Amino acid sequence: MTVFSYHLANTTVGKTLRTLTSPPRASHVHGLVHAECMASMTLGSSIVSPSRMKLRELAVFAKWKDNDALDKFLAETPTGKILSEGWHVRLAFMRRWGHVDEFDGLPESVGEQNPDAPVVAVTIARMKLLQVPRFIRWGKPVERLVRDHPGITLATAAIRLPRTVSTFSVWKTQREMIEMVHGTSSIPKPDRHAVAMKERNRKDFHHQFTTLRFKPLSEHGAWKGQADIVPALEPQS
Repeated sequence: MTVFSYHLANTTVGKTLRTLTSPPRASHVHGLVHAECMASMTLGSSIVSPSRMKLRELAVFAKWKDNDALDKFLAETPTGKILSEGWHVRLAFMRRWGHVDEFDGLPESVGEQNPDAPVVAVTIARMKLLQVPRFIRWGKPVERLVRDHPGITLATAAIRLPRTVSTFSVWKTQREMIEMVHGTSSIPKPDRHAVAMKERNRKDFHHQFTTLRFKPLSEHGAWKGQADIVPALEPQS
């Protein structure tokens, strides 16, 4: 069964840069379909802040042919061994909005979706470089909205220069995530995401963009001392 995974791990600047410039590829890693390797970012931080791009924190989002391929990668490859010391969640695909070439072929939706179940959301954007100032202007309020939302248990972002930006968020329920998207959450300034999407529709920031929604299957390791990030899942070794 196809499985996705999202990984966060502490490492050195050198190892992060080597992974970004020479990422795992399907042609060299058995069972890997595609991997996005990025440096972690702090949502809502200043553009000039050192926390904006954390070269000592590696973020990897990947699609695998099955769990065995992921297990072998973590146990036997240099990048996998780095990631095995951190935290990751394994995911089953549920829903797609938008499109990026590397995850081509995913349907818009699969199966029934429980609005009260936990959900994981991943966005991937290939930026238009001349639109980056606009993206920052409209995106920063959304970053703070997601970061501070009471329905979130973990929210982070990641970047691979020059064009790729990604977000990752774990939600207590799918209902709370959808309310955030549509601007109906019971929080201050709930429409920040909806307003930014209207601006994106007026003039796109991206060459390609997708939001992917997943059912969390299992959680492994710990991130910054926390090992129970996904609600209703037992942490696994």
